[in-house]
Amino acid sequence: MEFSSGGTRLKQARLAGDRRELYPHSLQFYLEPPTENISLVEFESLAIDRLKLLKVVENLGVSYVRSSDLYKTKLESELRKLKFPYKALAEDDYEARRKDHISHFILRLAYCQSEDLRRWFLQQEMDLLRYRFNELTGGLRQKFLEHVNLSFEAISEDLKSELANELCASTPGLIATKIKEQTFYKVGLADAVDLFRARRVFIKDGFAYVPLKDTDSIVLSNYRTKLSKALALTARSLPSIQSDERLQPLLNHLSHSYIGPDYSVQKNTGKISLEQIDALSVKSFPLCMRQLHKALRDNHHLRHGGRMQYGLFLKGIGLTLEQALEFWKKEFVRGKVDADKFDKGYAYSIRHNYGKEGKRTDYTPYSCMKIIMSNPPSQGDYHGCPFRHSDPELLRQKLQSYKIPPSGITQILELVKGMHYQLACQKYFELMHDVDDIGFSLNHPNRYFTESQRLLNGGRELKKELSNSGNSQQKSNSQESMNSNATPTSSNTTADTELEGLEAYFTED
Repeated sequence: MEFSSGGTRLKQARLAGDRRELYPHSLQFYLEPPTENISLVEFESLAIDRLKLLKVVENLGVSYVRSSDLYKTKLESELRKLKFPYKALAEDDYEARRKDHISHFILRLAYCQSEDLRRWFLQQEMDLLRYRFNELTGGLRQKFLEHVNLSFEAISEDLKSELANELCASTPGLIATKIKEQTFYKVGLADAVDLFRARRVFIKDGFAYVPLKDTDSIVLSNYRTKLSKALALTARSLPSIQSDERLQPLLNHLSHSYIGPDYSVQKNTGKISLEQIDALSVKSFPLCMRQLHKALRDNHHLRHGGRMQYGLFLKGIGLTLEQALEFWKKEFVRGKVDADKFDKGYAYSIRHNYGKEGKRTDYTPYSCMKIIMSNPPSQGDYHGCPFRHSDPELLRQKLQSYKIPPSGITQILELVKGMHYQLACQKYFELMHDVDDIGFSLNHPNRYFTESQRLLNGGRELKKELSNSGNSQQKSNSQESMNSNATPTSSNTTADTELEGLEAYFTED
């Protein structure tokens, strides 16, 4: 893909001819990069529109169950508005297919630059493909599977009748009277690992018998593998892109526009005192951080994964480096670690998190996606996401101990069963704060804390401590901010603000 920058920046200035034969289907795995020339004006326009779309995908994914009618309706509306493909194999959507193809590769360039960026981009693109694939009819699904070389053998009616009881017992939601109406595919076990792991498929002689309705799991697994590899390969090519002074500033700006605030310490330093942490952990910490705080107080120690997850969270809500060193040292010394051992073995990593050691990288708190998707806890660990990594019965007991009503616990466990972990956390927030709708998409533990404080303080945030924030002896009675008119900012408002800044950046001379 090549770019030009004409003197007159005309909207939708396209320098390539019609190439309809390149897009026989409205869906694709984006295996071949675009080869046509486009202007920088169009490059910017396509990138912004896809960012808008992926942000909507992210917000809807943490606000609604992905299979719900409301989720589908809102996402289709956004696809229509931004002119991306939404009709399966429509004859007149060449421009939408072209836009879909090119914009994906533009964001692939922007979002291959770090692990967090790749993870975010991969998750949103998979959710988008899941929705679009599930909107296809049975016949169109089969055509798409053939198009991406995932054509599987449908089993015969005789074999289906022979295996009817096993198929019915191993396929959730399927009743015996509907077996004949359902198409089943004989798939190699390696292609159906996700279904096998979730115990949602019948296995025999190394093959999985997958119903048509569950083929999306195989498609997504295949797509995830291909896109993950493609992002890694693209990252290796970055040096050649970074040498282009036209593109690198644009790509950097794009990649910092849509994974939300990083809750860096510079914005929040000194907002709390050490004496406030115990009380805040009960009323304003998400369950993952409340669990870590309790484990630290009970055991006077956390393993590395817990120290990283909780330490960076505390950094994000306002602990300074001096406060952090004092907080962790006091707690560890109550256990089996003496002061000298702490200074030699643990203080370095705390200073490292604050950018004072090693590469001087100023680390930011973990997002929900990072906590859910990486470094699962093992025996003796307390980090991770309780909704994702805890045994359901232990989670039930924990929620009961926190006085969550039985009906609320049932709702949370149903969401967990459906693997809607962020929605479960969102429900936990609503129950803890006695609200019906939180009005924002919950995708970061520090966002949970910030919104909780705004809600509990009537729209006001904690004012920074008036004296030295590193002094843990000061009282916790500092005055709150007088901004009584502030209200919690919804995810849509935040997104609109980010887009205004992004579009302003792109229109600067």
